[in-house]
Amino acid sequence: MNDTGSISRATSLSRASKHGSTISRSQSLIKKNIAPHDLRPSDVLIERFVAWKAIVKQLIAYFEGIADIENNTARELTKLGAVIQVPFKAGNQFLGEGGMQDIYYSVRDKTRVIADQHANLGRTIDSSIVQHLDKLRAEIKAHIKNIQNDTGKLATTVAKERELSTSLISGLASSISTFKNTPLSLSSTPKNDPYVANTCVVQQLRKQVHSENLLQKSIIITQANSAHFEEGIVRAIQSAWQTYNEWQARMVSSVSETQNVLATQMAALAPDREWLAFSARTDHLLDPDTPLRNTETIMYPAKDDPSVQPVHTGMMERKKRFTRTYREAYYVLTPAGFLHEFTSSDPAVAPTPVFSLFLPACTLGPPSAASGKSHKFHIEGRKDGTGTTKSGSLRRTLGSLSGRSGAGGSDRAWSFRTRSREDMMEWWNDIRMLCARYLVASESIERSGPVEAAVRAAGYRSEEEEEEEEGETDEGSSVEESEGEEEDDDDLYEEAAEDGPPSYSHNHTQVPGGLGENGYPVSK
Repeated sequence: MNDTGSISRATSLSRASKHGSTISRSQSLIKKNIAPHDLRPSDVLIERFVAWKAIVKQLIAYFEGIADIENNTARELTKLGAVIQVPFKAGNQFLGEGGMQDIYYSVRDKTRVIADQHANLGRTIDSSIVQHLDKLRAEIKAHIKNIQNDTGKLATTVAKERELSTSLISGLASSISTFKNTPLSLSSTPKNDPYVANTCVVQQLRKQVHSENLLQKSIIITQANSAHFEEGIVRAIQSAWQTYNEWQARMVSSVSETQNVLATQMAALAPDREWLAFSARTDHLLDPDTPLRNTETIMYPAKDDPSVQPVHTGMMERKKRFTRTYREAYYVLTPAGFLHEFTSSDPAVAPTPVFSLFLPACTLGPPSAASGKSHKFHIEGRKDGTGTTKSGSLRRTLGSLSGRSGAGGSDRAWSFRTRSREDMMEWWNDIRMLCARYLVASESIERSGPVEAAVRAAGYRSEEEEEEEEGETDEGSSVEESEGEEEDDDDLYEEAAEDGPPSYSHNHTQVPGGLGENGYPVSK
């Protein structure tokens, strides 16, 4: 009751302040002369409940959205559960019972249970909450219509009565004026008698006041009913939200319980259960005590064939073409007649040679004298360039590349040097067994005199000059050579014939015993 009274007082004060007057509502209804369409005291109530209808509509849309979300979640979870395909296609890999396959069954089934929980919440919102709020909205519309039918009609009646009262009072004033000015003119119209006109005014005012009293009572009753009805609106909204909260909490609790069951089942599975079962039923797993393979014991066909065993291996130095310096490298002499140069003695680091000479197509020069300061020998290739490769590619002779021909410009020779004479002679003796031909230095005849020495050394530089030039270039060893030296990629290991040792192509000494049909020398 107090709430009703406060609402009525608030309405009255609001209306009074709106018109800028403190007089009562009943006096304003009687004394104020306003148009019929302006006399709508029910408009305030109608406007309020129209606003209530709008916010209830918003709440309906909100719960409809929640229901859609829950239904979509249920559909997506159902699709998600179908991702788990059990029993496993590779069933022979896993345990049929008590293993990972059982947990996957539980995951699929529990996911479907969670989907059902979301679907139930969506249906509950649609069937209970949304329908309840729709019913509330319809009741608000009906309440607005009742206000319009009851109070609105009375307000229209009061406006008409006021208009009629105004007309009769104006007629009374006109009758009194006529009576005072021209009383004889009243004889033709008895109803213009001020007495009769006043009687009509009194009756009309009574009728007007009665209508206004009815309107006032109707407004008071409508206000009280509206206050009570608004309480019902709030309670209905609270009830709808409480229903949603209970069902949502129930769904969350059920989902949480289902998730906990899945977590417990997953944690209960021993990590090695599946592997122990798998290893127990298969015969193809290796014993951890199986020894590792040893590369030293690898056997394959032709592993010990004589053709794959090197004839001679070791370090030698070869003179470079442009810098005229010696560079040390690892060399391998093979039974096939190749002298290969490698950048490293480790086959894993350098599996393929960077330079190769096919000795059956070459001529081996004589070794240096025992009295020489360096221990070197020369190998001369054929004029057509065959027998020489660099990085696996066949090299042409310098004469063919430059367009020159003849003995002086077509031959190619390479100089090799070792650290000791014994090492040089070992290389030389092994190489000569594979070369097409080899040369042996003749017995030197001691001749004295400058003339004989000049004739003997015609066309050559003196040994002292050659040694001095080599000492100035590389100081006798490639080990002391600068690492930053630039090299020509294409002609790194090539040397022109005219820059090398003398040509032996016109003075070949035949190998004792001759050559065999494959080009190899026949044993002496």
